[in-house]
Amino acid sequence: MVKRFIIAVLLVGLVCGGLIGFNFFRAKMIGDFFAGMTPPAVTVSTVDITPVTWEPVIEAIGTVVANNGVDVAVETGGIVKEIHFKANDRIAAGQVLVKLDSAIEEANLIAARAAVTRDQQALERSRQLATRGVSSEAALQSAQAALDASRSQLESLQATLDQKQIEAPFDGTIGIARIDLGQYVAAGTVVATLQDLDTMKVDFTVPEQRLNDIRIGQAVRFGLVADKIDYQGAIIGIDPKIDSASRLVSVQAQLANVRGELRPGQFIIARVVLPEEEGVIALPQTALISSLYGSYVYTVEEQAPDAAAAPTAGAGEAVAADAAPQEPKLVARQVFVEVGRRNGAEIEVTGGLAAGAKVITAGQNRLSNGSTVSINNTIDPAKIAAGGTTP
Repeated sequence: MVKRFIIAVLLVGLVCGGLIGFNFFRAKMIGDFFAGMTPPAVTVSTVDITPVTWEPVIEAIGTVVANNGVDVAVETGGIVKEIHFKANDRIAAGQVLVKLDSAIEEANLIAARAAVTRDQQALERSRQLATRGVSSEAALQSAQAALDASRSQLESLQATLDQKQIEAPFDGTIGIARIDLGQYVAAGTVVATLQDLDTMKVDFTVPEQRLNDIRIGQAVRFGLVADKIDYQGAIIGIDPKIDSASRLVSVQAQLANVRGELRPGQFIIARVVLPEEEGVIALPQTALISSLYGSYVYTVEEQAPDAAAAPTAGAGEAVAADAAPQEPKLVARQVFVEVGRRNGAEIEVTGGLAAGAKVITAGQNRLSNGSTVSINNTIDPAKIAAGGTTP
């Protein structure tokens, strides 16, 4: 009985030991398999860093204003009799826009002209009588004063009548009418807005530290979006006073509205062009990664085959001699850099990177230091971000 029990315990022990040993063996085999398994290379895009001609700019946000723009208003009250424009009409300087009812003023003007004629005749009679010695000098002066008063009254009525007719002060595009026929309008009532859209101005500000970098006539580029800076202009005014609160100086530039896209009040990006600089190291902004420890990029380096993986000397020398040489693999290296100015899709590198480096511009989110990579520049996100095309 005891013998059978001992045999059973031994059998159970052997079975358990075999299972435990098998599990250890399986775990070791799996570990060895994955340890010798090379992770697949990460596909990336790269750019070769070379010194470039850098065109620095001062970037600012501006507001578009018309070269000439006013809200056309009436100068005197009255009833709207005629409207001679429609919204968005091209208007010439001096063109009549609105006529107010002027029947009373026209009647008064006729009476004033008659009064002038009467006083002219009275003055002429007084002069004739004075030459014959019949009329006094006082009577002659009184007749002259009466004529002057009549003429003044005539000119005043003519000016009032002219105010009943609203004319365009300059060439431009008229807006939506804000009055209706038959409506009574008081002095100062706005008829419509008139804007000269052929030439536009842009108001923007720059920091006081950059005041010495700008001048009258300096080239400025403009765009409605950051990746399409396609308008050319020039600075026409620099405010002589710096805002003491914001430490900014106001600048005004002028540009041609060649496509008619720009409208007063519109948001626009302004880039004041500064003198070119040679030999600047720059890279696409898509290559730069920011972290708590600073900004860095990934560069691509060739790594020689691992010497530890090569066959050892001795018996394996013949095998090593017959084996094909291993190609060096490409690996990603993390490089911290110092950055400077930005210009469009590019950023200046002031330290940490030298010319000739191959910098990764896409695929960094799947990389770590030492990752194996393969290069595919068929699609270059850096060129797409800069508004270019890919091969």
